[in-house]
Amino acid sequence: MSERGATDTALIDRAREGDETAFRVLVERYESQVAATVVGMLGPGDEADDVGQETFVRFYRALAKFRGDAALGTYLTRIAMNLSLNAIKRRQKQRWRFWSRDDEEKAPPESSVDGRDEQAAEGRSEAVHAALARLKPDFRAVVVLRMLDGYSTKETAALLKIAEGTVLSRLSRAMKQLETILKNEVDLL
Repeated sequence: MSERGATDTALIDRAREGDETAFRVLVERYESQVAATVVGMLGPGDEADDVGQETFVRFYRALAKFRGDAALGTYLTRIAMNLSLNAIKRRQKQRWRFWSRDDEEKAPPESSVDGRDEQAAEGRSEAVHAALARLKPDFRAVVVLRMLDGYSTKETAALLKIAEGTVLSRLSRAMKQLETILKNEVDLL
């Protein structure tokens, strides 16, 4: 059987034995799924590329311990989501580091997903990513997994290690916030 037609389990077993081709096939098989999650959380750019690569580096290092309790795509999405949330935390710490403590009236502004002003973004996709960037990371994670990546409520809850009711609550609140943000963006145009 060719590498492309092999099951994930067979490829993982071969990759554990040092077969680089088998690991490469796994990366090719799941790179678009990982990229969708990371770009949904961080927006397009170098940071998202780095997190996507780090996802597969972490998976490679954990190959020996991977038990297969979850589907490989779910496992990789969990790694990608955790690394994306860490990147958002680093972003926020960096923003606060350069914020003048003398200016107590307002906190530093949330940077847009791609580093540009949201109003300058063109097209619906950019507007959605810009709106997503304005959500709190916990809300953004739920929207990305449920609405962009297509995971069920149960799967999203398992990936984020939260209750299903929390997923539904966050999704509802996030969608209302997105609606308001996007409506205001359209009103400005």
